[in-house]
Amino acid sequence: MTGVQEIADELVASGAERGVQVAAYVDGKQVVDVVAGVADPATGRPVTPDTLFYNWSIGKGATATLVHRLGLDPETRVVEVWPEFGKHGKDVVTVRQVLDHTAGVPGLPAGVTVDDVCSWPTMVAALEDAQPWWEPGTQVGYHAYTFGYLCGEIVRRVTARELGDVLADLTAELGYPGEIRYGMADATGLAVPEDAPSDVDWSQVPADSPMLRAAPLTVFPTAALGADPRMIAADIPAGAKVTARAMAALYASWLTSPRLADVTTVSAEGEDQVYGNECRMSLGFALGLPFEEGAPRAFGWAGAGGSWAGADPDRGVAVAVTKNVLAMDFTTVERLVGAVLAEV
Repeated sequence: MTGVQEIADELVASGAERGVQVAAYVDGKQVVDVVAGVADPATGRPVTPDTLFYNWSIGKGATATLVHRLGLDPETRVVEVWPEFGKHGKDVVTVRQVLDHTAGVPGLPAGVTVDDVCSWPTMVAALEDAQPWWEPGTQVGYHAYTFGYLCGEIVRRVTARELGDVLADLTAELGYPGEIRYGMADATGLAVPEDAPSDVDWSQVPADSPMLRAAPLTVFPTAALGADPRMIAADIPAGAKVTARAMAALYASWLTSPRLADVTTVSAEGEDQVYGNECRMSLGFALGLPFEEGAPRAFGWAGAGGSWAGADPDRGVAVAVTKNVLAMDFTTVERLVGAVLAEV
């Protein structure tokens, strides 16, 4: 698939991108491992296959996978493993509802700070005290930040282990140890993010809008936030620091999983009560590609800034695209993933 490298090089040369990784598997075999550009413009450090990118929600795929690996019945009530979560009628929330974004607790506390989202005890306590926005299971809405803490605490309670250690087991099994991480004590080697030019003025969006209650401007994904040492060091499993090849390997492993139907079948759909768009969710993943309608069983997660990782079981393909220019569209993903799919 030489065309993928050519497109990546062109995107960098044009200035649309600064640094890019693309990896793909077809029928379990890696067929693409492409890099282009620089990870750090200040030093000229090039992107390599093991460069980690903080591409936000692209990491939700790993977090959802950790929950699946617990082997819980999806109808298990969260309070069975996390009793303190059951306040304010949340005792009925199931693992299914956490995974398919119908649990009804997408909001962060009013006045939330960077230090708050970086504190696991603070966020767990906030979720325990949270009032549901809707009756759990009756509506769907993207739990941008809270998905990570919900899933993460379930994993911690069941395994009695630190989340990063459980994740390390997964990446070792994938053959890319340490290439999907939550907190990083040492940011050396992490790609430096930058914001693409944008005409959007988020300060004009009402602070009490559902979207900004779920991800307030104080913790809204930007290059500055992604470079904040506190965010880099903390376990915030709504996102992760990843390589494209590790994420593609993760999705390739799903294509041979006996639980594949769980992640390719609609569990919840309808108008997203946070973002307003129509959405389709499986257990832990968004269904469909971010740029075409013709892949109903494709599953994955996009990341703020225009990255994506996922798989299409009907074509036997798993693909991931990581990058350090945070844009408001998926043009790069469409070109690179589209090039992979065109050759399958």
